[in-house]
Formats: sequence, structure tokens, C-alpha cells
Amino acid sequence: MGKKSSKRESALITAVAAPDDARLEIRRTPKLYIGGAFPRSESGRTDVLQLARGGSANVARASRKDLREAVKAARGAAPGWAARNASLRGQILYRVAELMEGRAAQFRDDLMAHGYGKSEATEEVAASIDRLVWFAGWPDKIPAVLGGTNPVASSHFVFTIPEPTGVVAIVAPERSPLLGLVTRLAGVLAGGNVAILLASEASPLPAVTLAETLAVSDVPAGVVNILTGRRSELMPHLARHADIDGVDLWGCPDDLLADAERGAAEHVARVARRPHGEKDRGSAFQGERGERIDGMTAFLEMKTVWHPIGS
Repeated sequence: MGKKSSKRESALITAVAAPDDARLEIRRTPKLYIGGAFPRSESGRTDVLQLARGGSANVARASRKDLREAVKAARGAAPGWAARNASLRGQILYRVAELMEGRAAQFRDDLMAHGYGKSEATEEVAASIDRLVWFAGWPDKIPAVLGGTNPVASSHFVFTIPEPTGVVAIVAPERSPLLGLVTRLAGVLAGGNVAILLASEASPLPAVTLAETLAVSDVPAGVVNILTGRRSELMPHLARHADIDGVDLWGCPDDLLADAERGAAEHVARVARRPHGEKDRGSAFQGERGERIDGMTAFLEMKTVWHPIGS
């Protein structure tokens, strides 16, 4: 027994002392993010994505049913998120920025895997975090900036109050997989909407890391749902889904844009898109201040309330 025990101890010591390059690779398995959970696609399909820096990643390929599940989760989360105190929504967004700061190296590695240089990736991650902090300051200021009292020729007080549209589908900018994504998403959330985000098809890893960040943040389950997959498969159903109240088409490919706009018009969904003739600006996507505000106000409804003046 003594000899056998000694052999086992020796094998254990050898295994522990083995160099790092002797370990098996722990491959990342990116999944969808729906309702605060990480399901695989119901179809079981994955796409093998070749990475610019070598190697590959297996990315879940969302189906039409996955899209329906995401809409269902978002619809269920919409009333609670809209009812949150505006200041609290801002604090929650700020907390996401804090968590992104802690995962900055992972976001940088994701961008580098998709072909970014180290300095370019570092700059984009920092800009994305700063952008989220900028939006975190807006929720409790939106009513003061956009709302107001309207003068009328009658014995009434007339107030205009901004309210969220509801469920918004976002097509993330294809060539700006982190900064463009954060810019379009944060504006929607700051306004009190919930989101279904279709990640960049060519560079989805930053969106996957963002999903992992959101899962450990204070953002309630269902407020953000992230799908990866092929836009040509998902866009026709996303634009035409009657339970989606708004569609942000900033990152929609030109060849799918006209059909997406027609699909949204069929059920009178609000639409935001980049100006006609303007191309996706890629990793240089910064978003001027006015443009960022437009992205936020595009999915706000202006509610007017008339109140009689008592004698």
C-alpha cells in the first residue's frame, strides 16, 4: 500500500508541476442571451467564425424561434424597466460601465481577435465605457429637456411628458462591434425602453462579452436580449414582428435596409436609421452629441396631458 500511495502522490505532483502549455485549451462557447440566461440556439446550429488573429470561435446561430423568445422576454420586462425611477436607471447603467471597466482586457482581446490593433482596441474600449457613463447621466434629465408646459387658449394646464416606446430591436453597426453597439443600446435603455440586440455578424465577440457583463450587473433579466447569427435570416422576421414597437436600423446592411423599413411599416413600428447615403463608419464610429441624443429620442413617445384649472 505504501508503494502504491507513493506512486499516486508522484503522479499528482507531476500533473500539478506540468507547464501551462501542457494544459488542454478551454475553448469559449458563446451563447445567446435571452431573459437573463444563456441558452444555445433552439435549432442547435452554430457558425464557426474564423478569427483574424488565428483560431476560430463557435458562435450560436439564432433562429426565428430564438427571436420570438427574445421578444417575449423583452415584453415581459418592459413595464418594470419603464416604471423604474429615472435616477435608478442611470445608476444601473453606470454600474454596467463599472463592470465593463473591470473586463476591459477581455473586450480588448475580443476586438483584437477580430483584427483590431492593440492601441486601436484599447482606445475603442475606453471610448465605449465613457459613452456608457455619458448616457447614464441622461435618464433623470430627459423629462426636463424634452418635456414642458404648453401655453393654450383655454382654462387648462397642458404638460408634455416623454415616455418610452417599449420593445426596441437594434441592429448593431457591423463595423463597430463595441462602440457602435454601446452607443445604440445605451440610448434605448436610458429612455426606459427594453432591447433585442442583433450583434455584428462578422465580429460578435464583444457583444457576447457585453452579455456576460450584463448578466452580473443590476440590469433586470429581459431588459437586454442579445442574439448572434445571420442577419439575412433574422432581419425579415425582426422587422415584421408585431410585438416590436421600434426598430433601430443603424447597422442594417444596405441590401436588407429597404425590406426592413417596409416590414416595420407594416405594423407601424418606429424606425431610426443612419441618414440616406451615409455608410457605416466602422471603428471610427463616434457619434456626435446631437446624433447620440437623436438615437435616444427616436424611441420616446411625447404624451400630452390636459388638466383643467380649478376656480
